Amino acid sequence: MAFFACSKGGLFDRMSMKEVRAMLEARNICLEVDAEEEPLFLLNDVNFCVPRGHFMAIVGPSGCGKTTLLKTIAGIKDVSSGSFFWEGRDLSEEGDFEPHEIGYVPQFSIAYDELTVDESIEASARLRVRADEDELNDIIDNVLAETGLTDIADRQVKLLSGGQRRRLALAMELVSSPRILLCDEVTSGLDPRSEREIVQLLHNLSMKDGRIVISVTHSLSQMELYDSVMVLVQGNLAYHGSPRALSHYFSVENAEEVYPHLSLREPEDWSASWLKHRLEYYRKLEKEHLSKFEKKGELPPPPAVSDGEEEEISGPGFFTQLMVLLRRRFSILMRDRTQLMLQVAMVLIFPILVALFSSKGQEQLINLTDMQGADIAMEVQHQQEQAEVRAKVGSAVSGIIMFEVILLGLMGANNASREVAGERLIMEKEKFAGVGIGAYVASKAVYLSVLVLVQSLWMFCFVEWFWPYRGDAINHLIFLLLANAAMTSVCLGISANCRTPDQSSLLSIYLVGFQLPLSGAVLALPEFIETFTQPFISAYWAWSGSIEGGLAPDVIKAVKSIVQTSFRDMQMCRVVLLLHVVFGLVLTWIGVKRMRWE
Repeated sequence: MAFFACSKGGLFDRMSMKEVRAMLEARNICLEVDAEEEPLFLLNDVNFCVPRGHFMAIVGPSGCGKTTLLKTIAGIKDVSSGSFFWEGRDLSEEGDFEPHEIGYVPQFSIAYDELTVDESIEASARLRVRADEDELNDIIDNVLAETGLTDIADRQVKLLSGGQRRRLALAMELVSSPRILLCDEVTSGLDPRSEREIVQLLHNLSMKDGRIVISVTHSLSQMELYDSVMVLVQGNLAYHGSPRALSHYFSVENAEEVYPHLSLREPEDWSASWLKHRLEYYRKLEKEHLSKFEKKGELPPPPAVSDGEEEEISGPGFFTQLMVLLRRRFSILMRDRTQLMLQVAMVLIFPILVALFSSKGQEQLINLTDMQGADIAMEVQHQQEQAEVRAKVGSAVSGIIMFEVILLGLMGANNASREVAGERLIMEKEKFAGVGIGAYVASKAVYLSVLVLVQSLWMFCFVEWFWPYRGDAINHLIFLLLANAAMTSVCLGISANCRTPDQSSLLSIYLVGFQLPLSGAVLALPEFIETFTQPFISAYWAWSGSIEGGLAPDVIKAVKSIVQTSFRDMQMCRVVLLLHVVFGLVLTWIGVKRMRWE
């Protein structure tokens, strides 16, 4: 069969299609990055083959390229040169892994703390597998049993131990029955017993359905459970053979001495030495690989497909993924007490702050033409009094409307500023597993729309009770909704393009903070600044539209008598705010589409 000797040996071309479809091969993999003095190779001419039903460890000192190699296999990082072949097809030219073919377990957690083990696995299954309800339930039950999580299925993720979290991460990948499973440091930080249990679980998974399991690890303490060990040193392949021959090859007493021994020679020397001796070790490795199954009385299971064309397997559709993401998001909100209480507090307290000013601006404006015929002294006195009332009413009405708009903008920033950035790594993992960008962005838009609707309606109704709007109340409500929606959408876009949730929150707060001074509602800006800034200030358009298109004529005159900033047509204000919403969603799409694992 000569699986392991295929690289650089020319044996790949002489293998049968059945044998070719039974393995993963790396041919001359290089990954080069620009450095200050000269190019740096993170991976340098790496070659290997892995047959079906095989469990391989990738080991080496820190920074040697273990995780980088795993990410290049998964397609997360692009190689500078070389190719990966999966079941005979060149992944760089004939299409990458399909989501159902590959499982990738990263170093970070891929589950939400607020959900239970069962809910996490169920969500993963519904997002990745197209099946009826009975089949999905069977998949979930089988995966729970296979990973030993059945007894703690109802436990929240935040209560799990390190080993249990690793099992959950594996379970969430197994729902689609991947044919190759990549694990990045899944035993890191575990106690010896938990580490052995996880490695044993991975070993068992490689025996099922001919699955290839590749695990990156620092530990050399469980080597006997692996079928082969790959040793990397500064991106160079120093060894790929049986773990039982590891000590012999490096001339050390035990495996733990390999790492310090690697520093005795240059990485390129180790690579050249391996090229000279690899065929002998590959022959031993192949015999061990076959005996692994012969001990059980069976050979590795045949490839899942025949020599004909592969059956196309598609995941769940847009609507199914959207509903799963929405249900999960609302479940998380209801269980995240801190966020839920903050939302409730803002919805209750912010309208009360506006209502505190409800007594202002309610005085009646007298039509001065009614004073004609009175003596001059009385007419002058009434003019002075009415000017004071007009100034008071205009200032109060303008201020209350802007106060509503700013507070709703603050709600919008809180709604969305951490929405994508706070779960960026989980989102990247789910995109990798087949979750559509459209479904993800749509789920955020729908979820946040519910918050916007509740917040804006409550603000309007509560304030209206204490301070009846002096004009077209429906138009005012529309602008409150648009003001909240515009800020929420733009902050969602900021969140999708920021590296960290703290960075996104800070930028969103800055955006809200500049709304009031740049709106011109308090002090008119110089004309050249106003022309430049107004298109970007959603608070200005909501405030201007509420006044120009909603207030009674006499109240509009009162507002304009004390505000020097120009007002815009109501329809134009609506259009601009809708453009803010669209801009935020487009920005969100761009940010979500961009791959950002780091």
